[in-house]
Amino acid sequence: MDENELEDLERELPGLARLSRFARSLDRIPWFANIGEALTPGAKAAADDYCSGLGFPDAEVAMLLDWDDAASAAESLDWQSPAWEAEESLRADLTGRALEMLSEDALRIGMALIAEKVSGPAKDAIEELSYLSDLDDSAIETLGVGAAVQAANGAALALIAAANADFDAENHPFAAKFRLFEFGRWPVSITGSSFNLF
Repeated sequence: MDENELEDLERELPGLARLSRFARSLDRIPWFANIGEALTPGAKAAADDYCSGLGFPDAEVAMLLDWDDAASAAESLDWQSPAWEAEESLRADLTGRALEMLSEDALRIGMALIAEKVSGPAKDAIEELSYLSDLDDSAIETLGVGAAVQAANGAALALIAAANADFDAENHPFAAKFRLFEFGRWPVSITGSSFNLF
């Protein structure tokens, strides 16, 4: 290993360490455990933090009551909506910051690890809930798992970027969105002045 390779490795270590700790924590997430339940103060605070951080401080939480509501809100998501564009802008910024800390290969491998750690347990949780609620819709299951993976990847990007001391990952909107999954929720979409939360 030459001096440049060693310097590259040293530069990547803080980001890789954060990513590794985060990946290990994903086993403890109660995926979708509280969907349709009354909103707790912690979940309400996370929802407010997410909306405000994304640039929609006036968005009101609209509680989705069942799978049909969640499917409608997810499937009617306008990919060119202001909320979607705000998320994509934040994701691009975080990806750029993460690439200052990690190589493209390391970032790609890390994101694949996060997706793998999330998709299995999230899919199992949705399938169990689907069975209990007589839901027979693989498309909505796929939407839910995809949302969980995307939220975890966003939170992971924020954590990697936080290896740089001037970045606050804990207060990033993607961290707040992921906290909603930690509360057993599914943050579905912001449409108009409503934040659709299952």
